[in-house]
Amino acid sequence: MTMNYKRKEIIGNATLYLGDGYEIAPKLGVMDGFVSDPQYKFETSGGGQYRKKRKCLEEIIAQGLDQGFDHSIMNTMLYKAVFVFCHNDQLPELLAYLQGSFNRFCVISYHKTNPQPFGNKHYVPDTEFIVHAWNDGGHPVGTLAEKKRYIIGTNGKSAYDHPTVKPLEVMMKIVRNVNGTHIIDPFMGTGTTGVAALLQGKTFYGIEHNEKYFDIACRRIEETLKEQEVAA
Repeated sequence: MTMNYKRKEIIGNATLYLGDGYEIAPKLGVMDGFVSDPQYKFETSGGGQYRKKRKCLEEIIAQGLDQGFDHSIMNTMLYKAVFVFCHNDQLPELLAYLQGSFNRFCVISYHKTNPQPFGNKHYVPDTEFIVHAWNDGGHPVGTLAEKKRYIIGTNGKSAYDHPTVKPLEVMMKIVRNVNGTHIIDPFMGTGTTGVAALLQGKTFYGIEHNEKYFDIACRRIEETLKEQEVAA
């Protein structure tokens, strides 16, 4: 099966593609877990003085990260389970799709200890959601402590220059709950899912269309492997 991509990098147990996740992911075959932080869909107006001082929202708009994503990429024929981040405005449509496609699902909450300080005629954005939906064999695994329905962590803005990057400790918890060893992230960003997967001995397939973020992901995963070699 022919795949269209601009670059392919194999780094240890990670295979990374620079290209379109919608085009490439279905051609990579069956995976244990689809773990991703795709494009949110939410209202981006307002923000007042806070918005003028911080450019994060402008970066999100410029990159189309507020337009949502095509739910059909979460193919039940390919993935035993999906773990997908979403904005609260996406929950009704997303849950309706997943309920019609998977046997069970659970909404996990990610509580930020340092949320952005604004409300914009809404609640403070101190909580995001991850939906885990699964069919047979895709149920969550781990100890009781590792299977909690909430995560407490910091806001993900970091040195990787991505407006929606998630903290490593958050992705470590999610990857730990995947029942299996093969993980795919079609919207890889700067590679946090891949780092979490490799640190836990899993095989990772990542796809990113933005070359800047793809290069950062490659570098992070290479650094992770070097650190593992030194530790061994």
